[in-house]
Amino acid sequence: MNALRRGLPSLVLLFGIVLAWEALVRVLGIDPIVLPAPSRILSALWDARAVAAGHALTTLLETVVGFAVSVVFAVGAALVMDSIGWVRRAVYPILVASQTIPVVAIAPLLIIWFGIGLVPKVLVVVLVTFFPVTVALLDGLAGTERDAASLLQTMGASRSQILLKLRLPGALPSFFTGLRIAVTYAVIGAIFGEQVGAVNGLGIWIILSKNLFRTDLVFGAILVTAVLTLCLWLLVGVVERLTIPWYQESRQTRA
Repeated sequence: MNALRRGLPSLVLLFGIVLAWEALVRVLGIDPIVLPAPSRILSALWDARAVAAGHALTTLLETVVGFAVSVVFAVGAALVMDSIGWVRRAVYPILVASQTIPVVAIAPLLIIWFGIGLVPKVLVVVLVTFFPVTVALLDGLAGTERDAASLLQTMGASRSQILLKLRLPGALPSFFTGLRIAVTYAVIGAIFGEQVGAVNGLGIWIILSKNLFRTDLVFGAILVTAVLTLCLWLLVGVVERLTIPWYQESRQTRA
């Protein structure tokens, strides 16, 4: 009920925007090729539901695999950079500088090197999600209270014990913030990789629908993308609640 109350204003606003959109298209008689009404979009999406489901599953697979690979490497990189000072000083500036390179310039090269299969889409997802997860975990580890760490040291705790019992649990809220940000980028990355070169997926479906002047299906694919992203974002939130319930309770208390 609390979640419903918090989300109700957004739902009301979204419903109002959709109603205004529908009324505007009907009153002004806008060509469906230019701007289809929401009712037309939903109808077209329902008629093409089997095709939409197939493309959505392809994009979902690319997103999940790429995101999982990214998280594994990001956690490993963050732990290494946190443990070894010279590695962090050497790698972190390069990691930041890498974000200035547009993915649009790299994705075509990945298609040339690895073809139009799963691998280039996974790599694009890794490229767009690795940075926020790594930085979020690094910041969380750096935020450990020194007094608490000193207390554990005086009690004879080793460096690994301090990491496992104090620093990692304390870094989890920041880590999950990075995951929530990254998972939205993951879907966008997968779709962009598909638009560069693919056979199936929401990205290529958007291009094919656009070439056929099926603007309603383009909007339908965008809607499916939004729903897919929202579901993954909520899934990360569920995992966060199960992993660090103490943080969720404290946050609700502050709210």
